[in-house]
Amino acid sequence: MLTLALDTTAEFGSIALLCDREVLSEVVLHAPDGFSGILFAEIDSILAKHDTKLAGVDLFAAASGPGSFTGVRIGLAAIKGLAEVMGKPAVPVSNLEALSRFGHRPLRATLIDARRGEVFGALYSEAGAVIDEQVITFPRFLELLADRDFEWVCSDFEAFLPTLAGTRFEALPRTIAPPAIAAMVGQIAIERLSAGASGEPATIEANYVRRSDAELLWREPAR
Repeated sequence: MLTLALDTTAEFGSIALLCDREVLSEVVLHAPDGFSGILFAEIDSILAKHDTKLAGVDLFAAASGPGSFTGVRIGLAAIKGLAEVMGKPAVPVSNLEALSRFGHRPLRATLIDARRGEVFGALYSEAGAVIDEQVITFPRFLELLADRDFEWVCSDFEAFLPTLAGTRFEALPRTIAPPAIAAMVGQIAIERLSAGASGEPATIEANYVRRSDAELLWREPAR
């Protein structure tokens, strides 16, 4: 089974092609101006590298967020559209869950910088989320983690170090995830489809966690 997986949720994203659970190729993508102008060319490139076409892809997968609102939409729209045209399943996967798979301890706290003094964070075990995904200030997230013994997992830990200084959390083990997570997204999508996920493209929804600026600024007109 061939799986095409995408991550377009941040400035640096990735694309991967898997055969069953084996990663055939994974490429880091850099799109400071957005992925809409490069994504389909990159899809064509990775398929051509392995002498296959879109019709040969059996499963489409994409990181569903949290992350850039525009980036999330681009990746999900791409796999939904391709899956619908090809009559194939599509599966979305949370970035935070994908990050957790790079850890090794029974409990793994995953982090993504959400800006504005907040983080996207969650705590995972092998069975799933122990603390649900949320956008929250980092000090408040530490309060939720309390006295648990866990491993930190994120792509860039530097921004979080000042808050951890002098606390017990500073000494906990850390795993720095690679910048490319598309292959992991693909592997999780394969697991979900095998476990009975519908794979229906029309049911895919973004995992924004935080509301968009438009939603935050919108007000009902006075009556």
